[in-house]
Amino acid sequence: MDLQEEVKTIVIDVLSLGPAGAALTEQSALLGSIPELDSMAVVQLIGALEEQFGFAIDDDEISAATFATLGSLTDFVRLKQTA
Repeated sequence: MDLQEEVKTIVIDVLSLGPAGAALTEQSALLGSIPELDSMAVVQLIGALEEQFGFAIDDDEISAATFATLGSLTDFVRLKQTA
């Protein structure tokens, strides 16, 4: 499974999107476009990413741009993995 698919699976699971999540693509808007992605869900999503990929995310690393699209979130994870 490639990185974007792993991130997509985590997003679908954390937000409980079910089959509707299958339509997510790299360009799919997340923050502000998916009602399930509220502030509490962002915290849960960060925790799930930390657990899955084995890194820690500091508060100052998080911005709205990180969660703009599935692609931007995947890029963030990729950068964290190489840091």
